[in-house]
Amino acid sequence: MIILTLVNGKEICLNDDLIYKIEEAPDTIITLTDGKVLRVANKTEEIIEKTIEYKRKIYTNLLGGSI
Repeated sequence: MIILTLVNGKEICLNDDLIYKIEEAPDTIITLTDGKVLRVANKTEEIIEKTIEYKRKIYTNLLGGSI
């Protein structure tokens, strides 16, 4: 799960496996695999970095800290 900020300022936790695509307009628009759409204040690059860090933590724990 990654923490993102909606455009109204509310923070949410999002299961990053549900992300289908990310688009940047004035806001960043995340389309989920079920077709739902979220508008967030985070930029695309930040979302990607949060996802990479989250996945890194998971795989590091699975491999006993060897990554």
